[in-house]
Amino acid sequence: MTIVEQPRVVDLIEGGLAALGLRAGSTVLIHSSLRRVGFLPAGPATLLQAVRRVLGPGGTVVVPTQTANNSTTSRVYHRDTQGMDDDQRARYEAAMQGFDRATSPSFEMGAFAEHVRRQPGAVRSGHPQTSLTALGPAAVELMRVHEFRSHLGEESPLAALYEAGADVALLGVGYDSCTALHLAEYRLPVGLHRSKDYRCYVMAGGCRRLAEFRALDLDDSDFAEMGVDLDRAGFVRQEQVGQAAARLLPIRPAVDFAVDWLSRHRSKMHSNIGIDGLSSVGVAPRHP
Repeated sequence: MTIVEQPRVVDLIEGGLAALGLRAGSTVLIHSSLRRVGFLPAGPATLLQAVRRVLGPGGTVVVPTQTANNSTTSRVYHRDTQGMDDDQRARYEAAMQGFDRATSPSFEMGAFAEHVRRQPGAVRSGHPQTSLTALGPAAVELMRVHEFRSHLGEESPLAALYEAGADVALLGVGYDSCTALHLAEYRLPVGLHRSKDYRCYVMAGGCRRLAEFRALDLDDSDFAEMGVDLDRAGFVRQEQVGQAAARLLPIRPAVDFAVDWLSRHRSKMHSNIGIDGLSSVGVAPRHP
């Protein structure tokens, strides 16, 4: 592709985003797969340029910048240490980097999320496992509160995004990547809540320290199934952005829908749990 042709790619991506429903001055939480979006001359920088052209100077971009690799209670830890003996696991844990809000790279969140995190003026929330990063005029306020006990709940940026009436864009990824739906889990009836103990490492005063806390046990195993019904709900817009199938959903009706859907479906699953505590449909790995 020649230098002359490169701006055309930005124009095409911008057109796709506008057709999807992105609006000037809005706030959007973006989950993306650049591989599915297709060729971008400058990679994630091209996508960010297109997004910011659509949103304009009054718009704010938000991305997930999670760091599950600093924890001994994450699915990443269990995946990576499978088959290790005690000594190997101890060495693995000793090598974990503590979370530093300013410098820790996101882990397995994709090139676009990491590119946004590194931008001048980007603001990252302070959770050591499930941080988000925002870029734009609303960034400071949106990222202001993120308590350890609220990975993706009422004391996290997701609640602020809900109050702000933000949108969620899924670019080449499915509902199983839709972080915003976890907010609904915190709003389920208490009888459907399960908690777990979390362990992760953080940097404090230049030293790596262990952080331990108890919080909601998050479960995204039924998000893809719920997504089938979300697509029929009437408020999800679908379009092609580059080569990727894309969705745009307003966070408020999406989370409200998820609260109702999860309440009904997980109540049924809960009724299938026997006295041994195991569900007849199996137990899925949980996030983070």
